[in-house]
Amino acid sequence: MIIADHAVPAPGGRLFARSWSPEAGTAPDATIVMIHDSLGCTELWRDVPAALAERTGRRVVAYDRLGFGRSDPHPGRLGRDFVAGETAAGLLPVCDHLGLGPVALVGHSVGGGMAVSAAPQLGARCEAVAAIATQAFIEEHTLQGIRVAQAHFADPDQVRRLARYHGDKTAWVLDAWIGTWLDPAFARFSLDEPVARMPCPLLVLNGDGDEYVSSNHPDRIRTHATGPLRIRIVPGCGHVVHREQPEIVVAEVAALLAGWSDAAAS
Repeated sequence: MIIADHAVPAPGGRLFARSWSPEAGTAPDATIVMIHDSLGCTELWRDVPAALAERTGRRVVAYDRLGFGRSDPHPGRLGRDFVAGETAAGLLPVCDHLGLGPVALVGHSVGGGMAVSAAPQLGARCEAVAAIATQAFIEEHTLQGIRVAQAHFADPDQVRRLARYHGDKTAWVLDAWIGTWLDPAFARFSLDEPVARMPCPLLVLNGDGDEYVSSNHPDRIRTHATGPLRIRIVPGCGHVVHREQPEIVVAEVAALLAGWSDAAAS
C-alpha cells in the first residue's frame, strides 16, 4: 500500500488530501473519492480508506473540505447551496490536481449529499455513489438530533476533543454545522432533484438507530430514484456507520463497484 499526502489548490484556499494506492499492477479502475461529514475530516474515516483500497484494488482519495481538518480556514459562512456547491469548491479541484479520470464517490452524512449532488454534475465521469447516513431533506428528527448535539458541545471537553482534528477552526466547524442546519432559510433543502438525475448506481447505507437520519430519508430517495438503487439498513447502528460497522461499509461499497444492478435493490 502506497500512502501519500497532497496539498491541493482550490478556489477558497489550500485543501489537504490523502491517497491510498495498491501496489503497482492493479487495474486502472475509477478512483474512490471520499467526502466527509459536517464534523469530519480525512483522519476520521479511520481505517476505511485503506480497507477499501485493499478490498477493491483501487486507488482511494479522501480530502478535508475547506475549513476542516488540515485544509485552510474557510473565509466566511457556508452558502445555502454549499451541498451542491462542493463539486466546484472541493471535489473537482482534488480530482483535477491529482489527475483523476472516472471516480466513484463515497460520502458520509452531508458528504453523502455532496456525493449525490455531484454525480449529475460529473455525468459519465461518475461510476457510482455510496451515500452513508445521508440526509435527503430536512425533518424534525434531524433538527432535534442537532439540538441535542448543540447542548453536548456546550461542554468544553467535547470541544477540545473535536479540536484535535480541526484546531483553531473548531468554532467555525461547529457553527457551520449547527448554524446552517438550524437556520430556517435552509429548511427547503432536499436531494430530490439530483437523485432523480443520478447517472449511475446509488447505494444508500443507513443505521436503524441513526440519531439524525430517520427511515424517511431512504424512503424519500427510493421515491425519487430513477436508476439502479440499493438500500441497506444496518440493525443496531447509529449515524457513524463506518466507525460502528466498518466491515459492512467496505463490503457494501465493494459490491457496488463490482457491478450489482437494480435487480439487487431493496
